[in-house]
Amino acid sequence: MSLRSLLSRLLSSRSRSRLEHSRVPNSRLESHDSENITSDSGQSNSQQPTATWRHRLLQFFIAVTLALSAIWLLLAIWYQYGIRSVVTWLATIAIVGVLAALVSTRCWKVLKKILPRLLTQSTSNKQIAHKDVATKRLIGLYAAIWLLGVGWFFSIEPKQDRDWMPEVDQRVSYERDASNPDLITLTNIRNFDWHTAEDATEHWDTRTIDMSKLSGVDVINSYWMGPLIAHTLVSFRFEDDKPLAFSFEIRKENGESFSALAGFFRRYELSLIAAEERDIIYTRSNARGEQVYLFPVSSLQQHEVKSLFESYLTAADELNAKPAWYNTLTSNCTNIIFYMARIVSDDRLPWDYRIWVSGWLPNYLYAVGMLDAAPEKADLPWSMETWYERTHINPKAKGFNNQINLQSGIHRDENSHEFSQQIRRGIPMPPLAHSQDSAEAKAKSTAQASN
Repeated sequence: MSLRSLLSRLLSSRSRSRLEHSRVPNSRLESHDSENITSDSGQSNSQQPTATWRHRLLQFFIAVTLALSAIWLLLAIWYQYGIRSVVTWLATIAIVGVLAALVSTRCWKVLKKILPRLLTQSTSNKQIAHKDVATKRLIGLYAAIWLLGVGWFFSIEPKQDRDWMPEVDQRVSYERDASNPDLITLTNIRNFDWHTAEDATEHWDTRTIDMSKLSGVDVINSYWMGPLIAHTLVSFRFEDDKPLAFSFEIRKENGESFSALAGFFRRYELSLIAAEERDIIYTRSNARGEQVYLFPVSSLQQHEVKSLFESYLTAADELNAKPAWYNTLTSNCTNIIFYMARIVSDDRLPWDYRIWVSGWLPNYLYAVGMLDAAPEKADLPWSMETWYERTHINPKAKGFNNQINLQSGIHRDENSHEFSQQIRRGIPMPPLAHSQDSAEAKAKSTAQASN
């Protein structure tokens, strides 16, 4: 064998061994990569349920948000235009149509995941991309419709010039005496003679009151739809004059009826009524048959009562200058009173959920010590049940004749005095506190006794 052939064999064998050695690391690298891929896929599989759960939760919240926003907008349109309006029907068709299209695209995506082979055979990638673009456009279209609706809703302004019902037709106003600021002359105090729940003889009074003679405040709750919902009035007592009641109410138009749901959608203007008790309480206890309770508020100083009265005058000024909307939750007959009273008493009236449940307002006053625990100075304090029993005015007002007959000598002023005295029989009237310390101490001890 020649030297040349020997060298060629040696070189060829060395090259084969190098090639084999070079293949071993590559195979090990490939096996290592496959192990990494397997481990990565295991991690991804372990993370997949979490991602799916979050994705489904997000989809659920999006669906709920779309449904609630659509319901809110549709109710706002229905209560503003009426169910028979062309605008209502066109808006309903547009909103429901867009949401139905969104639901259909979503259902298509679900089917695509459930039946991938069937859908991939019948659907091309171009069609899939087209449906994704259509979904985004539908979402954008719905967002534009909803934002337009929100802008329209908040642009609705309350008005003063509507065809109002007689009992809310006039607005209370006042003038202050130049030489004595405590002397207030109020105009348009309602003093109707109620015959039935809807029939009354109209009469508006002008009356001068002396705020230096204020002697107390009574909270009147009139229950007309179960124990949770009540209409709240505030009546101011005077030392040598008949009480005067204030009531925040909806300003109903002729032929209009109250709906708590409609009160969320700028359907009613807010009205402040100043009235004689023989009018505004009698119509509820006698004419309408509502269950009415009168609670005298204790632990108050005269300057607090006076400040609360001034807040009603301020509210009258504001409503006369610019009308406002009634809102079932934020601007109703109960929490407006609380807002004003809290300005007067500050921390003595803490925030509480019962402020938004009008029927439980007396329980709130009882819990914070604003109802005297032992008004008769007896050994046993009154429970809340005793308060409801003693302050129920329906049995006291039953059979009261509020019809005015000038020929027989029955005048409105005398009739008003008699009614106010009659509904307070058996209810001890608490005196005003002499100082801030005594008022707070009394309220604290009363709250402790009540609880």
